[in-house]
Amino acid sequence: MAWPYMAVHAHLLPTGEVIWWPQFSYGDNPTLWNPSTNTNTATTHAGANIFCSGHAFLANGQLFVAGGHVNNFVGLPNAYTYDPLNDTWTRLPDMNNGRWYPTSTTLPNGDMLIISGWIDTTQGVNVEPQVWQTATVSWRNLSAAHLALKFYPFMHVAPNGKVFCAGPSQITRYLDVTGTGAWTTVANSNYGTRNWGSTVMYDEGKVLMMGGSPCGFYATNCTTYPTATAEIIDLKSPNLAWSYTGSMVMGGRKLHNATLLADGKVLVTGGIRGTEDPNTRPSNPAYESEMWDPATGTWTTMASLSKTRSYHSIALLLPDGRVLSAGGTFGGTSAEIYSPPYLFRGARPTITSAPTSIGYGQSFFVRTPNATSITKVTLIALGSVTHGFNMGQRICRPLFSQAIGGLNVTAPSNPNTTPPGYYMLFILNSNGVPSVANIVQINGTTPSPTPTPTPTPTPTPTPTPTPTPTPTPTRTATPVAPSNLTGTAASASSISLSWTDSSSNETGFTIQRSTDGRSFGDVATVGANVTTFSDTGLVTSTTYSYRVSAFNSGGSSAYSNTATVAVVVPAAPTDLTAMVRKKGHVTLNWKDNADNETGFQVERSTNGTVFTVIATTAVNTTKYKDAKAKAGQTYYRVAAKNNVGLSNYSNIVTTP
Repeated sequence: MAWPYMAVHAHLLPTGEVIWWPQFSYGDNPTLWNPSTNTNTATTHAGANIFCSGHAFLANGQLFVAGGHVNNFVGLPNAYTYDPLNDTWTRLPDMNNGRWYPTSTTLPNGDMLIISGWIDTTQGVNVEPQVWQTATVSWRNLSAAHLALKFYPFMHVAPNGKVFCAGPSQITRYLDVTGTGAWTTVANSNYGTRNWGSTVMYDEGKVLMMGGSPCGFYATNCTTYPTATAEIIDLKSPNLAWSYTGSMVMGGRKLHNATLLADGKVLVTGGIRGTEDPNTRPSNPAYESEMWDPATGTWTTMASLSKTRSYHSIALLLPDGRVLSAGGTFGGTSAEIYSPPYLFRGARPTITSAPTSIGYGQSFFVRTPNATSITKVTLIALGSVTHGFNMGQRICRPLFSQAIGGLNVTAPSNPNTTPPGYYMLFILNSNGVPSVANIVQINGTTPSPTPTPTPTPTPTPTPTPTPTPTPTPTRTATPVAPSNLTGTAASASSISLSWTDSSSNETGFTIQRSTDGRSFGDVATVGANVTTFSDTGLVTSTTYSYRVSAFNSGGSSAYSNTATVAVVVPAAPTDLTAMVRKKGHVTLNWKDNADNETGFQVERSTNGTVFTVIATTAVNTTKYKDAKAKAGQTYYRVAAKNNVGLSNYSNIVTTP
């Protein structure tokens, strides 16, 4: 499926639609995908670049988004909620500082934990966790829990109400989010650091961790291959320890996604098996999917992806039990759908009615004509995924009994194992086939929408006026597209680009490159008013296509024209002849077969073996007069030249 952008962040909404947004300068282009119609529709802009943010759902079904992208390793302090029913974004009070690659976690009381994320390249990681308090519409800083964590920490709410940090570091910990916060060590994992691995809470208090690498997140000289090992821990056990479960059968991988399925199994998709850093095209992409069965601790190879989906890819469980896989730096602007084996085992049970909202411990009725065949009920929280970690998904297996016309189901009673919010309700028959899910809210009540924050009024002798909501700022107009893009091969490994800045309100420009003229990827961004760029590290004898767009906080412009540049030496001249003129002058003539030369190099020899350059002519020249020809037999040859190098030589000619 062709999509308008590359999906890097994706979230299943309570409406059943998926909201997603892309990378770098396109980060404020949220888009709604409708699984039923397979259509994408541009939706309201957030108002800032929310690429590289952290996110999860609030109890009322609104998406909470924290942080964003100023530049690589430089984060925004912004926080937002997205209301899917009204298609509106609300900006909340800023966090304590910027966060780039943070993790968001919905807490048992409905508040939201935000942790880690880089501030900038000077201050490094944001060490102070914060809790967004929905009741008071304010932040609470966990000032006693400062800790420098890695990018997108793997955070899960534990049965004891604390938040478990499962990695990527080897030391795993609990965070107590009450008061000013406190960390306690839980256990060390066996393998060690698993950068670009992933974790899933596959049952109440049980966490699976798989893949990853001890290499630095963006290390370019690593020689350690990612691991195939996987480990599990049971946080309800009196003896907390990680233990190995079965290893992935197809080998190690990193930069993958791990998705809870409707039946509680875990699907791992995408990633790479080599040592490359995330931004380097992988030599060995992981196309084959693998499924882990918690009942046996074993992996089974599943169908393969059609694209490389590694860094900047997503995977998300849909209400119909299928999995959406999309994006990736080398997967491009495309998406595909995976149908698990349980969809090929016969007819699906159906839910004809179920409550839309249920309270903790409440008994509720699910009407189905297939009650006698139902052997399992699952509740799976709506997914919210980016960079290989799903911050939203978790599973609950409620008790149920068969009844006339349906099922009597008892809702979970502990918000520590099932935090408030929206869940997909699946019923599964004896063949393991799931129904299409109904989306239900677990909380019992619908919290009021988060109000728009208001500024604190300036104190005056008169009574403080009643605060009024902060007006929604006027959206900045998107820039005009740049034009007149041209490119020139500057050397055997670089191309110089230039364009016309047609806009007066851009923040910068994004340069994209392609080697096939169809699939483009970001190369770099440059600042406002910059109209040139040098692309280096290229490969000789390759043709590159480029396009440029302008961006600002309102979004991105259309693309410029496409400029295509070949990093190739010219074609060799042919048909070289030599004629001796009066006074010993020699006139050379040749055929120009190139259209990209900058001139010709003329060489002379007295023995036909060792040649010396005697002249460099202008472009399109096909004649040269050697007024200093040597007496006796003389040899000549000619080559075309440009910034990339010399062509092959022409034929050699001699004079008597």
